[in-house]
Amino acid sequence: MNTAKSVKADRDRGFFYIPPRKRRGLCLFLASVPFLVFFFMFSYVPLFGWIYTVYDYRLGLPFLDLTQARFVGLGNFQKIIAESNEVLRVLRNTLIMSFLNLLFSPLPIIFAILLNEVRRSKLRRIIQTISTFPHFISWIIVFSLAHAMFSPSGLVTELLLPFGIGSQMGLIGDINSVWPFQLALNIWKTLGWSAIIYIATISGIDSELYDAAMVDGANRFQSTIYVTIPGIIPTYLVLLLLAISNILTNGFEQYFMFYNSLVAERIEVLDYYVYRMGIIVGDFSFSITIGMLRSVISIFLLFFVNYLSKRLRGQSLI
Repeated sequence: MNTAKSVKADRDRGFFYIPPRKRRGLCLFLASVPFLVFFFMFSYVPLFGWIYTVYDYRLGLPFLDLTQARFVGLGNFQKIIAESNEVLRVLRNTLIMSFLNLLFSPLPIIFAILLNEVRRSKLRRIIQTISTFPHFISWIIVFSLAHAMFSPSGLVTELLLPFGIGSQMGLIGDINSVWPFQLALNIWKTLGWSAIIYIATISGIDSELYDAAMVDGANRFQSTIYVTIPGIIPTYLVLLLLAISNILTNGFEQYFMFYNSLVAERIEVLDYYVYRMGIIVGDFSFSITIGMLRSVISIFLLFFVNYLSKRLRGQSLI
């Protein structure tokens, strides 16, 4: 009887009445709509441009009118083979920087463990704030600071040169120091931010495991080895596999800011190469072809590491 009355009352409220339980879900969906629109506009709509891999598009032609662009078939793909030396050089730089970042990927884990061992909560918050702050600094500001210290007339360069250390061109213009220098800048900028997820993982480890380890006579170092690290490893493996799937993506801003003619041979990665060919050279179709192949290879790598995750962890990533 009460159910019938409630149904009648709901009908009396009108056609657009939403039950309270569904109302919360609708609010969450509406809150996510701007993000869905953003990703659709900037991640899926640009895929239409892949059609220009078989056309010779030039600036000034109507972008959506294919009749005015010259059809070249596989000409852009053949151009990749024709310029294989240039493409392989850029690919070498991309892979080396990616492998260096993968090699030093355990650093955030070490930092998170050391930070977790700091007993004073106030000191721990200060260290975490200082280490996380560089993540929010623009690469433009990072370049300005690096130029003031590591350019030919920079402070660090002028201090070290009298002792025979460093190069006259500074680290910014030293081609032999490009990879370690860019790696060091990237570590400095991302270490604190990357450690946040591991700090959260450590806080989620059951405290009873540490109590059991103490009962068994384990000290703090042994508790870290046998409790903390095994608790972090699953998270690290997931992030490592995702990083492998993005091995052809190094980012653009860092290499755009530090690019110069002295180090161009080793600092140019795929992201910057696509920008240079499309915006500076004006060969839009060729740059779209390079970007498309990179995306396709990244998708293939994602499914490959998903397969590895199933084999190694028994769980898939996607």
